[in-house]
Amino acid sequence: MSAKAITEATGKDILNRHLNNHGASVATCRFATVNAETNWSQLSVDHPWLLTTPLVVKPDQLIKRRGKLGLIGVKKNFEEVKQWIGERINKDQKIGNAVGKLRNFIIEPFLPHTDDEEMYVCIYSHRAADTILFYHQGGVDIGDVDAKAVKLDVPVNSKLAQADVKSKLLKEVTDSAKKERIANFITALYATFVDLYFTYLEINPVVVTADNLYILDLAAKLDSTADFICRPKWGEIDYPPPFGRDAYPEEAYIADLDAKSGASLKLTILNRNGRIWTMVAGGGASVIYSDTICDLGGATELANYGEYSGAPSEQQTYEYAKTILTLMTSSPKHPEGKVLITGGGIANFTNVAATFQGIITALREFQPKLVEHNVSIFVRRAGPNYQEGLRRMRDFGATLLGVPLHVFGPETHMTAICGMALGKRPIPQVASVEFSTANFLLPGGQQAQADLKSASEASGEIGGSDESDGTSVATSQSNGSHLNRKFFSNTTKAIVWGMQQRAVQSMLDFDFICRRDEPSVVAMVYPFTGDHKQKYYWGHKEILIPVYKKMSDAIHKHKEVDVMVNFASMRSAYESTLEVLEFPEIRTVAIIAEGIPENMTRKLIIEADKKGVAIIGPATVGGVKPGCFKIGNTGGMLDNILHSKLYRPGSVAYVSRSGGMSNELNNIISKATDGVIEGIAIGGDRYPGSTFMDHILRYQADPETKLIVLLGEVGGTEEYDVCAALKDGRITKPLVAWCIGTCASMFTSEVQFGHAGSCANSDRETATAKNKSLREAGAYVPDSFDTLGELIHSVYGELVKTGRIIPKEEVPPPTVPMDYSWARELGLIRKPASFMTSICDERGQELIYAGMPISEVLSKDVGIGGVISLLWFQRCLPSYVCKFFEMCLMVTADHGPAVSGAHNTIVCARAGKDLVSSVVSGLLTIGDRFGGALDGSARQFSEAYDTNLHPMEFVNKMRKEGKLILGIGHRVKSINNPDVRVKIIKEFVLENFPACPLLKYALEVEKITTNKKPNLILNVDGVIATAFVDMLRNSGSFTSEEAQEYINVGAINSLFVLGRSIGFIGHYMDQKRLKQGLYRHPWDDISYVIPEQYN
Repeated sequence: MSAKAITEATGKDILNRHLNNHGASVATCRFATVNAETNWSQLSVDHPWLLTTPLVVKPDQLIKRRGKLGLIGVKKNFEEVKQWIGERINKDQKIGNAVGKLRNFIIEPFLPHTDDEEMYVCIYSHRAADTILFYHQGGVDIGDVDAKAVKLDVPVNSKLAQADVKSKLLKEVTDSAKKERIANFITALYATFVDLYFTYLEINPVVVTADNLYILDLAAKLDSTADFICRPKWGEIDYPPPFGRDAYPEEAYIADLDAKSGASLKLTILNRNGRIWTMVAGGGASVIYSDTICDLGGATELANYGEYSGAPSEQQTYEYAKTILTLMTSSPKHPEGKVLITGGGIANFTNVAATFQGIITALREFQPKLVEHNVSIFVRRAGPNYQEGLRRMRDFGATLLGVPLHVFGPETHMTAICGMALGKRPIPQVASVEFSTANFLLPGGQQAQADLKSASEASGEIGGSDESDGTSVATSQSNGSHLNRKFFSNTTKAIVWGMQQRAVQSMLDFDFICRRDEPSVVAMVYPFTGDHKQKYYWGHKEILIPVYKKMSDAIHKHKEVDVMVNFASMRSAYESTLEVLEFPEIRTVAIIAEGIPENMTRKLIIEADKKGVAIIGPATVGGVKPGCFKIGNTGGMLDNILHSKLYRPGSVAYVSRSGGMSNELNNIISKATDGVIEGIAIGGDRYPGSTFMDHILRYQADPETKLIVLLGEVGGTEEYDVCAALKDGRITKPLVAWCIGTCASMFTSEVQFGHAGSCANSDRETATAKNKSLREAGAYVPDSFDTLGELIHSVYGELVKTGRIIPKEEVPPPTVPMDYSWARELGLIRKPASFMTSICDERGQELIYAGMPISEVLSKDVGIGGVISLLWFQRCLPSYVCKFFEMCLMVTADHGPAVSGAHNTIVCARAGKDLVSSVVSGLLTIGDRFGGALDGSARQFSEAYDTNLHPMEFVNKMRKEGKLILGIGHRVKSINNPDVRVKIIKEFVLENFPACPLLKYALEVEKITTNKKPNLILNVDGVIATAFVDMLRNSGSFTSEEAQEYINVGAINSLFVLGRSIGFIGHYMDQKRLKQGLYRHPWDDISYVIPEQYN
């Protein structure tokens, strides 16, 4: 929900900081807030007026009509206020049907005033304008304010004229000075309302005394989607739950996940001890599942409302599922056991297998508790890769879970599992599978159309279209707007804003199976790259689609376009849509983003109306014109498009708010009729760019559309426009309608459903009232969503029998090759990998080093040595080994600028080369003569030791063969001037390693060599090499074969390479910091040996 209520204290704090900046000249609201943790002594210090002023106290928990309910304490002193709150805090209070605890209170100074100084002001937003209500009397006894108050509408994106305020709102205010002050206040209040993205602001009363204006009681709502704009002005906003429902930490956790994710994750806890828990994919589907559960008598046992949608990752789905299961298994056991309904419609783009894997991981983790609580699980899902997801779920249930797990796909009606879970419907043992992603087979369920056709032929009533279908009436009585036209055809050309490669390929594949001559997408716009071309498939062949940095370039080079599909984020969708409205070529814009602030959407609607442009969205998946064009990911994968027969037009048009439910409607309509002719999801926001009526009147005017389906929902009043059109004859074609959200009236507290607009602010906006009105106006309205398909089938059958519909002939669509990546995902193909790796995996939610998640690497503080052990040796080595690695890196990090590697690095750095080039030039000098003797030293010493050569025999053998003993000898250090680095490592190894025979062998060799020459000591290379071999052989972490393999592959030299890289980088940075110029070697340090005479 975008419009969210805030506490009175929050509202007054915002007005304190901003209202007078607009010239309101209103007194600052003084208040103090109290809850169970309040320190009363400190409160009186922070607000000293509490001790000296008569006070007013009241709960601050979104409770309406507190005065009428006796929940306001007036003219009390500080001690009396403490007593008044103490008698009520954390006590149950019943308000209407809701029972909740009073937890938060607000204390204010009592303001002495007379009744004639009280006035009422309210501002609220709606689609075309903001309405200001004013009444010259206010307070508790104001009565029916809608009937009494004077109204002034301020059109969207217009200024409020103070003269209008005086002439239209303040007629009853006779005092000219008072009128001027009130007019200034209302003008400033409205400017604040717009600037800070309020959607509702009511002050009752505002007290106008001789010298000031005071805001007493206040109720307000903010557009929470404007947080990215208004946070600097708002500050941190805490949106409280409605009275009667406590705020749970689990809800806050999911809200935080939602805020950090591009997906949508929602959770509302209705009854923590309930036995029916839901985990539903899709905003619209989640409402329908709640409706069905309540219709079946489960309202009192429904534990939660929530949804996950928008392609959450496996990890995000796991976190969501884990939260639900934690709640479910932490409440008391239920004598009948508990049920978990994991449902959803047919996804458009969410990878069902990936999300199900997250759910399976959570189920596996909670398996013992699920058994303990006697949980039964019911699953129904479809969409991309759903077969693999369902297979995994079935396999898991059959082999590992230990509780009943029933799994169904699109062959089962979406909400059928609710009846199964509640024991109202039998559970089928084997579900028939209608089609397969792998084979792209058309459904066998087309027999329904053949039956209808044969039935109509038998009656002899199939003929031409009946002229009384209302087409002519609709044409003469259309809304007269620019929307009363066909949006799409088989020649529609579109520009896509955003680098949405998967969506574009989906549109092209749809074009191909619809037998279009050319692709519908002619260009893409992406301002974050330069102009270039992207490769896509058109059937079997590859094509290039240009990508432009500027919209103007795209449209000027492709003047045939008339549609833009806008995938811009909520932060940039407004600007990018405004930009495209400047080009008269564009006639339709689809805005996909969810979370665009309502003020921005309303401005877009006004601008689009001026330019004659139709907007679909925001917060939509788009729409589809079978056989012609589809927007983005609408219709899902090709298998669903084929199954729902969207590759050719049918006879039924639908309009829905929900994108996910539009795909379910495709499925329902394809089973019940000859298919869809057009379907639009107008979007879930409060103010969609185009309305139900806009599209229904288009369908009415289209002679090819024979039957119209409307899927409305709780919240808003657009469905009443449809009722009016049915009554006055603007709609004459059969209309099947259902409004979801009938469960809302069964909840004791307000619940915000998945879409921003799905919240009833009055009885008239409830789904039940709308369904009743639609039925009375002449629409076909089912008893529940469960029977929607049956009713559509029945109405369609009558149209066929009367000859108004001739069922469409089936024409097999052309085959489209499956993308390699998707075929691989489905497990249909295999291919030898070009690379193999066993040390690191970056594909999941978290980077993994040799099986250890990076979070665990950091939390366990394994250090650099531990990371080396994981990435080099694929295992966690003992802490002394990790410490040894780190010591080696430290002692080998640098040995001054004179050595060859450092020298090369310095020369390159001074030549202006970059860091990588300079460091590599130093690394390339490492070999047997410089730094690279570790491997050779390890081999020589280990071979001598393994063949049982006495140290003296080893020295004599090497001398006889004329070979140097690698790891022995130093240019500077000697037995009399030992290398401290060697001493440190040697002592650590001797003290901490369980055994170090090779190091001890090397020390025996050193005794012999230093007798010959004092500088033939065991050097750093030698001590590291022999200690490294001792670690491999004696740490208990490696087999003898593994240890020898690491010696043979040259792994020991790695420590010197890694350590010395640190020093090389240091030398590079040092030269840059010192700003050293190009190095040229001095002549006097070069011996020129030139032949004396050239022969």
